[in-house]
Amino acid sequence: MAKTAKIKKDNNEESFGKFLLDVVVMMAIMGSILWALFTFVLSNETVSGPSMQPTFEDGDRIIAVRNFNIKRNDIVILDAPDQKGALYIKRVIGLPGEMVTSKNDKLYINGKYVAQPYLNNSYKKADNKDGHLYTNNFTLTRKIPKGYYFVMGDHRDVSKDSRYFGFVKRDKIVGKVAFRYWPFTSWKTF
Repeated sequence: MAKTAKIKKDNNEESFGKFLLDVVVMMAIMGSILWALFTFVLSNETVSGPSMQPTFEDGDRIIAVRNFNIKRNDIVILDAPDQKGALYIKRVIGLPGEMVTSKNDKLYINGKYVAQPYLNNSYKKADNKDGHLYTNNFTLTRKIPKGYYFVMGDHRDVSKDSRYFGFVKRDKIVGKVAFRYWPFTSWKTF
């Protein structure tokens, strides 16, 4: 009888040891998957500054997808061309081969009017009410080169963007914003 109890005790200890080993292995596998996912597929970022207001506020937390095809109006994360180690969040306005013009707060791509519904906000209304343009008039002096993009912030009168630092090379665009998860009351996919 004592021998049977000892065998059961040994089996229980082996079962607990095996369970503990399984948990450690599973956690290592999950950790490796998460590391690979956020190194090669996704990017977890924090918005800093007012340049994309009101679409994004300072402190918003976002997830960006690293591999994607760029389209007009995509919101992208890019290496800041004028600040080493910093990232900017901007909206893609112009694509390779296009001419971009802004006149009287209206956007024209290759001479054709392009609506910007995301600019229908209190900042633009306040500027227009005071007799100011929300987006200063400009016309590119040349077409956007192949492999480059023209980006702007949604808060046009405070955004440092392609109007100041020029075109952005494709390999400097880190990712496309896919999801805002913070603050919890502002969850949204893009």
